[in-house]
Amino acid sequence: MFAVLTPARKGLRRVMRPVVPWLASAVAAFGLAACEPLALTPMQSGGPTISSDAPVPVALLVPRGSGNTSDDLLAQSLENAARLAISDLNGVKIDLRVYGTAGNAGQAQSAAKQAVADGAKIILGPVFAEAANAAGVAVAPAGVNVLSFSNNVTIAGGNVFVLGPTFSNTADRLANYAVRQGKRRILITHADNIGGQLGARAISSAVSRAGGSIAGSVDYEFSQQGLIAAIPQIKAAATNGAADAIFMTANSNADLPLLSQMLPEAGLSPTALQYIGLTRWDVPAQTTDLPGVQGGWFALPDPALARQFQSRYTAAFGSAPHPIGGLAYDGIAAIGALVEAGQSNALTGAALTQSAGFQGVSGVFRLRPNGTNERGLAVATIRDKKVVILDPAPRGFSGGGF
Repeated sequence: MFAVLTPARKGLRRVMRPVVPWLASAVAAFGLAACEPLALTPMQSGGPTISSDAPVPVALLVPRGSGNTSDDLLAQSLENAARLAISDLNGVKIDLRVYGTAGNAGQAQSAAKQAVADGAKIILGPVFAEAANAAGVAVAPAGVNVLSFSNNVTIAGGNVFVLGPTFSNTADRLANYAVRQGKRRILITHADNIGGQLGARAISSAVSRAGGSIAGSVDYEFSQQGLIAAIPQIKAAATNGAADAIFMTANSNADLPLLSQMLPEAGLSPTALQYIGLTRWDVPAQTTDLPGVQGGWFALPDPALARQFQSRYTAAFGSAPHPIGGLAYDGIAAIGALVEAGQSNALTGAALTQSAGFQGVSGVFRLRPNGTNERGLAVATIRDKKVVILDPAPRGFSGGGF
């Protein structure tokens, strides 16, 4: 349970644990690890040819072998989800070959090379950004594409695609919805760490694309005292900029509880200014009890489809999937849909980025030529401590919501 009011401040650590908005904080480290992406060879139309008459060799790179129990659990969840997806394919045969990366770039590079030597036509994974980047560089000369589980867009491009939900996608969904609801002057608040800075950049670009304007941007040191010190600046920026919404990068496991408490105390009530969150405000579940998040807007995958996957996975394997386990299912689903068409160029960059997209376990998604992705998201709010869907996730890319 999150404490609020005075106890909330006492309950926060002096220096809050760094987090990045992505599937709540549980998987933040997988996406935006600090790294310098290596140069990739542009080859979006590239990829090996396949025979649809034989099982298609697909390599799955997972963080097994690091000696870290959590990595092993994640690795198993990804493999389980991939095999569940294979069992759902209609007439398509996948020869899934699993390789451990130990969660590091060097072993991911070696595993990717070995996978291609073993005949892999496409690589699914790895998880961590540096490892995915290394794997992509290693197999680029062979023309093999990599569908990584990262959400770090700095590694996207060439033969590397990111399957993880991105800041840009979430910000676009919420900014478009906000502008349609008449919230056009948006103030950004963000921590001064990597996640906060990248999140703020995504919000600013999304608001501009949606036709809104930035009423100001206030950053704060990622600590209790830093956030407290920034509250007067946020209030001044909101007043001077005539803001009608505050778009926050704050995370429910770190700065959101204090920020959502102190803003109303400073006179920036959520009834006067619309609160918008780049992160999931329903994870963990206790977040919905916070008074300051009531009425706020945030985005999430199609809840019905997400529950359906969790139920099927649990029934098949006896436990719930890891929060990013569904990405492995999505990768296999996309590969299967392309192979089913019977074309020898099914796994080229051009095929992977076809505009119609794919149906994943949490909704529709598609890969972009620049290596990023677009996912169908719902817009939700919290009323009486319960999640309420305001605008359902679209089921295709021809309608609104994107």
